[in-house]
Amino acid sequence: MKSHGWMLDVSDLSVKLRGVQILDNVSFKIKKGTTVAIIGPNGAGKTTLFKALLKLVPYKGKITWNKKVKIGYVPQNLSISGMPLSVREFLLFKHAENIEETLELVGLENEVLDKRVDVLSGGEFQKVLIAWAIIDKPDMLLFDEPTTGVDVGSEEIIYEMLNRLERETGMTILLITHSLHVIKHYSDYVLALDKDVTFFGESRKIAEPSLLKDVYGSHSLFEHHRHGA
Repeated sequence: MKSHGWMLDVSDLSVKLRGVQILDNVSFKIKKGTTVAIIGPNGAGKTTLFKALLKLVPYKGKITWNKKVKIGYVPQNLSISGMPLSVREFLLFKHAENIEETLELVGLENEVLDKRVDVLSGGEFQKVLIAWAIIDKPDMLLFDEPTTGVDVGSEEIIYEMLNRLERETGMTILLITHSLHVIKHYSDYVLALDKDVTFFGESRKIAEPSLLKDVYGSHSLFEHHRHGA
């Protein structure tokens, strides 16, 4: 379900932390109802961009959201060891009434509700986190490498599910990824960062070898990403 208009307009965004320039004059616009993959080498500022969008770090420049936007966020490497909560209790923190419906959206059975969060498999836990992010029906989803630590089979299922959410609900999705496969098959646009914007455009164009080398900076890294690693 594609929508018209803009969800997010970022202009001249800069972030400096502890004297180090992390982002430098970053500008882009995100269309409603699209999925945008955010890529770039380590240290390029991808996670910092998310933190700036969520006002978790100080920044200069302008961030303009569509009016009344509701944002869902799944951070990277959220620790759950020793969390004595069931999935039901975890999801009820948002006082939501549509738990079963949300579980169905992310491909989980109701039986998972009585499991403790800290005994879930990697794939199950990521789906629960996505359920947490979408249970109050946000317009925009931010995912920081949503399949970190997940096996390849579960990773494909999660991206298929995100793609279905975009189509069926019209949600706008921003996701940080290192996978060329994800870029080619599950995103509409690519935002490549290396402190500033090195590329912003349609995902199909990122498959061009010369562009990949520009984005990642080395032939060996290009080979790594070309094979979907």
